[in-house]
Amino acid sequence: MKLFPTFILVLVPALSLTGKDGYRRNPGMDVINYSFSVSISDTGNTIYGKTAITLSFTDTVSVIEFDLRNIRPDGKGMKVDSLHFNNGGITWKHRGDRIIIIRSRPFDRYSEGILEIVYHGIPADGLIISNNKYHDRTFFSDHWPDRASNYLPCIDHPYDKATVEFIIMAPSHYEVVASGYLAEELHLEGDRKQWRWKEEVPIAVKVMAFGAAEFDIQLAGKPENIPVWSYVFRENGREGFYDYSIAVRPLTFFSQLIGTYPYEKLANVQSKTIFGGLENAGCIFYSERSVTGKGKAERLLAHEIAHQWFGNSVTENDWHHVWLSEGFATYLTSVYSEMTYGTEQLKESMKAARELVIKHHLRTPGPVIDTTITDFLKLLNAYSYQKGAWVLHMLRQDVGEEDFWKGIRLYYERFRNGNALTNDFVNVMEEVTGKDLDAFFDQWLYTTGMPELKITSRPSRKKGETDIKIEQTQEPLFRFPLELFINSQKGTISKKLQITEKVTTVPVVTGKIYEIGADPEIKLLFREVK
Repeated sequence: MKLFPTFILVLVPALSLTGKDGYRRNPGMDVINYSFSVSISDTGNTIYGKTAITLSFTDTVSVIEFDLRNIRPDGKGMKVDSLHFNNGGITWKHRGDRIIIIRSRPFDRYSEGILEIVYHGIPADGLIISNNKYHDRTFFSDHWPDRASNYLPCIDHPYDKATVEFIIMAPSHYEVVASGYLAEELHLEGDRKQWRWKEEVPIAVKVMAFGAAEFDIQLAGKPENIPVWSYVFRENGREGFYDYSIAVRPLTFFSQLIGTYPYEKLANVQSKTIFGGLENAGCIFYSERSVTGKGKAERLLAHEIAHQWFGNSVTENDWHHVWLSEGFATYLTSVYSEMTYGTEQLKESMKAARELVIKHHLRTPGPVIDTTITDFLKLLNAYSYQKGAWVLHMLRQDVGEEDFWKGIRLYYERFRNGNALTNDFVNVMEEVTGKDLDAFFDQWLYTTGMPELKITSRPSRKKGETDIKIEQTQEPLFRFPLELFINSQKGTISKKLQITEKVTTVPVVTGKIYEIGADPEIKLLFREVK
C-alpha cells in the first residue's frame, strides 16, 4: 500500500459531489462494467476477491472513490491487498469504508481505464453465508440498499449503473446462479468449479446478485421468448417448481402491459435473503419459506417481477424517491390481480393498503418523499409501498385509464436502463395528459398525512332536505374528489363532490337517512374520523 501525500486530503471534499440523500458521488466518472471474481469455500467464511472496474471519465478529475467496508473490531470486513490502474500513476488509501484513489496527473476527460482491486475478508453483511432450513451451507448476495460494499468494491448507490459479470469459484457440489446469462462453467483442480455469469444490460449494484447452493433447477417456460428458471433447494424441488412456475404469468402480463422485459432471463431463487423477496435484476431471491407447494406465492412473485421494470430498469436516482420502485411494484401487483381475477381483487387490495397507510401515519407521520431519513432501510415503510401505490391509483382516476397507461409505458420507454426522479415521472404524465399535475403530486407525495374526514348529517332548513357536512379535520387541507353513497327512505343514491374547503355542506333530498358511506368504489386515500 502506498500512502498518499497529505495535501491530497483537502481535495477530496472539494472534488466530491453529494446527492440529496447524502451519498458522496464521483463527478466526472462513470463505471462502465464490473467484473467481480469471488472465491468461496466450505472451510471458512473468508472470501477472496478480485474486482476489475472499467471506468470512463466524462471530465478531468484527480480523485475518485469507491465503497468497500473496512475491517471492524470483530474482525469482519475487507482488507485490500493490492490496487492497480492500467495507466498507472496512482496512490490510494482504504479508510472510512471508502477506497480513495488519487492520480498525480489527472484522469483525462473522455479517457477510459481499468481499475483492479485484490482483497479478502469475512463479509459482515451483503453476502449471507449461512445454513438453509435443511442445514445445508449456502451463499447469497443481499445488497439492498447499500450493503454490497460489505464485500464488493463498488459505487454502492443506484445513480451509477453498469454491466456486470460474476466469476464465482466454489466447491463443485454447488450450483451458482447470478444476474445475466451463464457464459461459462469450468471445472477447476481440487473438486472445484468456476461459473461466469454476464449481465450486458446496465443495472445498479443494489440489484446485482449471485447465489450458491445445492439447487434443483427447472425451466418453467419461455414467455415472450424469455427463459424463466426456478432454482430451489434440492429437498424442495417438487414443491418449489410448482410454486415458482406461476412466475410465467406475471412476466407475460407485465411485458404486454408495460413493455419489453429488460433482461436476458428470469431466475426465481429460493434463498436466505433477509427480505421476503429481493428483486435482483433477472435473478430474484425469495425467502426460503416462500416454497410451500400450495401455489401461495403468486402476489409475491408478481411484486418482485414488476420490479424488473420499475426499480431495476427504471431506477430511482436518489434513495428518497424509492416510491418509484416500491410504490410502482405494489400497485402493479394489485393491477395484476385486478386484470387476472377481477375488479374486486383490486378494491380489496387497495382497502388493505389504505389501512396500512393509516396505521403507519398514526405511529409515524411523514411524507412519501422524506429527505430526513438517513437510514435507508427505514424507507421500506407503508409510505414507499402502500401510499406510493395509492398515489398511482388516484392518478389513474384523475387522468383516466387511457392516458394513465400511456404515461406509464412512455415513462418506462424513456428511462429504460437509466435513472429517474419523481419530477421525471411527473413531466411524462403531464406531457401525455396535457394537465398541470404539480398540485396533485405535491399534496400526495410531499405533504404529510391525508384527508381526515368527519361526515355528519342534519335536517336542512328546507323541508324534505338533509344537509350532509364533510369536514376536513387535518391540516393542511387537501383537494380531492369524493363519492358518497346515501341509504335513505327514498333508496340509495350517490353523490360526487369536489372537496376543496375545510367544510363542505351538501343539501340532499332524501327523507330519513339510514347510512352515509364514503368512497364506495375505493378511489381515495383518506381516514374517516368520528
